[in-house]
Amino acid sequence: MLQSIHLKFSSVGRVRKSPVFQVLLLGAFAVKAALAAGGFVVEDIQVRGLQRISAGTVYNYLPVNVGETFSEEKQGAAIRALFNTGFFKDITLEREGGTLIVNVVERPSVAKVVIEGNKDIKKEDLTEALKKIGLAEGKVYNKQILDKVEQELRRQYFSHGKYGLKIKTEVTELTRNRVGIHIDISEGKVAKIKQINIVGNKAFSNDMLRKEFELSTTNFLSFYSKDDQYSKQKLSADLEKLRSYYLDRGYINFSIESTQVDITADKKEIYITINVKEGDVYTLEKVKLSGELIVPPEELIKLVKVGPGEIFSRKNATETSKAISDRLGDEGYTFANVNMVPEINEAQKNVVMTFFVDPGKRVYVRRINVKGNTKTRDEVIRREMRQMESSWAASSKIERSKTRLDRLGYFEEVGVETPPVVGTADQIDVNFTVKEKASGNLQAGVGYSQVQGIIFNANVSQDNIFGTGKRLDFAFNNSNILTRYNLGYSDPYYTLDGVALGYNVGYTSRNAYQANIASYNTDIANAGMNFGIPLNEFDRLGFDIDLKHTGISQTTLSTDTIINFIQQQGSSFNTLSTSAGWTHDTLDRAVFSTKGGQQRIAALVSVPGSDLKFYKLSYKHQHFFPLSNDFTFRLLGEVAHGGGYGGTKDLPFFENYFAGGTGDVRGFMQNTLGPIDTCTPPACTSSTYSYLRPIGGSTKFIGKAELFFPVPFLSDVKSVRIGTFVDAGTLAPGLDTGDLRKFFRYSAGLSGEWMSPFGALAVSVAQPLNSESTDRTQAFQFTFGSGF
Repeated sequence: MLQSIHLKFSSVGRVRKSPVFQVLLLGAFAVKAALAAGGFVVEDIQVRGLQRISAGTVYNYLPVNVGETFSEEKQGAAIRALFNTGFFKDITLEREGGTLIVNVVERPSVAKVVIEGNKDIKKEDLTEALKKIGLAEGKVYNKQILDKVEQELRRQYFSHGKYGLKIKTEVTELTRNRVGIHIDISEGKVAKIKQINIVGNKAFSNDMLRKEFELSTTNFLSFYSKDDQYSKQKLSADLEKLRSYYLDRGYINFSIESTQVDITADKKEIYITINVKEGDVYTLEKVKLSGELIVPPEELIKLVKVGPGEIFSRKNATETSKAISDRLGDEGYTFANVNMVPEINEAQKNVVMTFFVDPGKRVYVRRINVKGNTKTRDEVIRREMRQMESSWAASSKIERSKTRLDRLGYFEEVGVETPPVVGTADQIDVNFTVKEKASGNLQAGVGYSQVQGIIFNANVSQDNIFGTGKRLDFAFNNSNILTRYNLGYSDPYYTLDGVALGYNVGYTSRNAYQANIASYNTDIANAGMNFGIPLNEFDRLGFDIDLKHTGISQTTLSTDTIINFIQQQGSSFNTLSTSAGWTHDTLDRAVFSTKGGQQRIAALVSVPGSDLKFYKLSYKHQHFFPLSNDFTFRLLGEVAHGGGYGGTKDLPFFENYFAGGTGDVRGFMQNTLGPIDTCTPPACTSSTYSYLRPIGGSTKFIGKAELFFPVPFLSDVKSVRIGTFVDAGTLAPGLDTGDLRKFFRYSAGLSGEWMSPFGALAVSVAQPLNSESTDRTQAFQFTFGSGF
């Protein structure tokens, strides 16, 4: 006799109950009648109605197997398990003898998702966001997901300040149990912050407090900063800034009572109201150190940035806590805690501040691991380590090791982690992760400079030969100004102590007139070697020996200076020069630095016995100040002076310094600042006067102030930056202050730099601020295909 039971679940029903409740309700009576005798033993399981889902998937979720008894208790579990997969909208269980029949009706799949009307947010970003909540092509369609879709889209657009957003969603049934989803977006206009009002403040004005905020009413920079677009996250950050502003000025009991954000009916304007309670100003009565200090107290006292009688400042107290913690970290107490414990005297309005030191256990480095260096040898990386294995962990040494790897120039990214060793309380591993970049460079191309004209160049260089860290390069450049060949080799670790050794040979032919200076030609062949000796982590000495042969020839436009020099000194010179330099370098990276500084003092002298005897002295100092995550301010100063000795009266004119152009004082043509060459009859004809050019000078002063920031809408691109600057400089034939003042020039403008795959590009738009009628100015300047 054929026996059967039917237990059916449908996701669509008249009863407004949960799906599982409907299943149990519909099947309750049938189950009770058919299984009252204790169920049946399942001899086989069959699944019917599948289209895309495999039978194996159903078997995996079904909580019953062949040979087991299918009882009343397992029915509800079976229905729930299959329904919770989200794959089915109808499920029916039937019994035919010893066979359990599972009838299913699959939910449709999403064949395509079309998004239209989006302008402010890219389609790719919206698609990725919808994918994370379960809506994507190939996924199972569920009506409930559409509500989540609308919520996610609103969240995305609200974060962009678009509160007038309208969303229309259409679902179209397609063949083979599929659906198409069309999402039409009407973004509306961005809601602008109309007013930010602070209520309850007495000590500080609204204008003063609003300067601390990132959010602002609309101003002329809002198109770039978007500071007039409301964001809940930005407001939370601004409220914390407001709290810090008061706490740093002694208002310990300051509190924000409430915050209201109102939007107009047309969704275009937002009003923010912040209610505050200032409280009283508290001063410090006493500052104490307690706990296990580890290092001598006198060392820690130097790190304390607060003192009795001062107004309480949370910022200074926090900096003190961090400074002490960092100092303990250098002793191996990586997980030290320095807690601030304030004792507030409400009656006297003062505070006793105690810094309680809990050093914890001294932590040692078990291993230093490096990952990602597929080409660079392990020893090249490990020789930059300042943190050693099996020694105690020092926070400053670990960070310095990371900085040194960054400065090598072999890696795009360098990361470091210090996970504790499992099963120990006093050991960590230091894990460095690097992402290598192409250290080899093979270029053959054409560039253009406003000074040099079309530049043909070929360059073969390898900064990291076979992963050893050594450098080899060959360069060829050809332009209207010069032709240059150069071959160089350097080993930054010639000795294990970090002594560097390098060699170079080259040949240069230059047409000076094409470079905007006096008319003469030079042919120079040179060979040299250099040494670098590290003094400490930041200081280095450098020594160079160069042998140079220089040939000079005059032209039909050559003036008195060139003609007289050749008549007196000759046109061919052999010089052996030595130079020494000291460099102090704390920059965080070699290109596009954001913090730190660099100083360099250099001296060069041609040794006795050379055909020409002269010397050169120079000093250059630049420093980068990080103003925020995106803005960096740079100050640069440079001074140089040269002269002759022995039988050479002055610095040879072809060794002069030059100024003007993209390298120093922008807004003036390249090399055009300073003294102009002279020409007197009968050496020159009258027509020669119109060709007089700068001859350079033996003394040079340059100063720069520049603010760098990312390109709007390209803030994530690290190879591009723009800036605003003020340049100043002067060039004179000697140290006479009158000449230095006479040739002093300065300018201001905008700059842009891009390290492109095809070469370096530098552009500037500058306005000279004190140019004379005889100056050769040039507002727009650029160079491409050579370094800057």
